[in-house]
Amino acid sequence: MNLTERIAELRERVRQQRPLLHHITNFVVMNDTANVTLHIGGLPVMAHAREEVAEMVAAAGALVLNPGTLTPEWVESMLVAGKRANELGVPIVLDPVGAGATALRTGSNRRLLEELKIAVVRGNSGEIGALTGMGGVVKGVEAVVEVDDPVEVARILASRYGTTVAITGSRDIITDGTRVFGVDNGHPMLKTITGTGCAATTMIAAFAAVERDFVLAATAGLACFGLAAEIAAQDARGPASFKVALFDAIYNLSREQILAGARVVEL
Repeated sequence: MNLTERIAELRERVRQQRPLLHHITNFVVMNDTANVTLHIGGLPVMAHAREEVAEMVAAAGALVLNPGTLTPEWVESMLVAGKRANELGVPIVLDPVGAGATALRTGSNRRLLEELKIAVVRGNSGEIGALTGMGGVVKGVEAVVEVDDPVEVARILASRYGTTVAITGSRDIITDGTRVFGVDNGHPMLKTITGTGCAATTMIAAFAAVERDFVLAATAGLACFGLAAEIAAQDARGPASFKVALFDAIYNLSREQILAGARVVEL
């Protein structure tokens, strides 16, 4: 079975297993990430209260941590949920939104990386660069200056924390510090609506819930998300119609479309 066939098989596995994805995520994207979870085949729950997160994560196939609208209280909830997830072997996918923009964001994300065993970190070039201290500039939550060598930066962060790192961009880079894959699927329209990075993280989490080779899971999630964006852009008339078409494309994404359209390379 080649890599594209494995991605198609994983997409069907998500549909069959319908994993629960426990999100502690930001207010801006909460509804959209819940919908993306449903459309790829999972079940979403958004539970943030410190009093219930340990109980909720026990039922989950994966935990998504996204401090995009963070408060110190939310970070504490993330740590409680994350430590319980680590005890139970539930994979954690971290989206370090805005790391590098403020000291609170950078410090909070580093704390999560240091105190928890993270399965996958998915961020843009500026965020991952800020976490490694190797460049990149983040303005708000957007990377306005990218790192010079994303493969090397991703490898360093992956090796430092024993995790899989996915840097999304014109070519997505995924590595565990040893293996490196590139995903060339995607479309510029993704930059016209908010929350597409967060949606990509949720896609990765759905695949990580059913596949413990997290490099493969992250590669599959990003290939499927990028391919859905390409399909959606064909008939979109602008950002609003693109968003609706993106949700439909994720929902309808077929094995045949993946085999014909996924563009993944081993680097």
